Amino acid sequence: MNALGRHILAEIHGCDGNILNDITGVEEILVEAALKAGAEVREVAFHKFSPQGVSGVVVISESHLAVHTWPEHGYAAVDVFTCGDSVNPWDACHHIVERFRAKNFTASETLRGVLVETPTEKAAV
Repeated sequence: MNALGRHILAEIHGCDGNILNDITGVEEILVEAALKAGAEVREVAFHKFSPQGVSGVVVISESHLAVHTWPEHGYAAVDVFTCGDSVNPWDACHHIVERFRAKNFTASETLRGVLVETPTEKAAV
């Protein structure tokens, strides 16, 4: 890979609203997703909104997973950013979609930190 990382942005629709509104469950799902992708979990921070919704982040050695839920719409916005070649962000994304019981989702991948060789670097080789 000629990039430092891969960033998945997922639009997850038709989810079970009860799951999306359960802070403990959402946290568990995102931690599981990180582990299933092969990541090393470092820190976890989640917040439950009133009257509904959960936001949170799982910091991994390889970057992060983040979620924002709208249970009333059955919708979750998820991003999974991983660095290096040892972790597959798609594994994490698919786990989240499955566990949220989503009816559909769309996602896009962006390469982050694309490395471009400069003329000075070429001359030094």
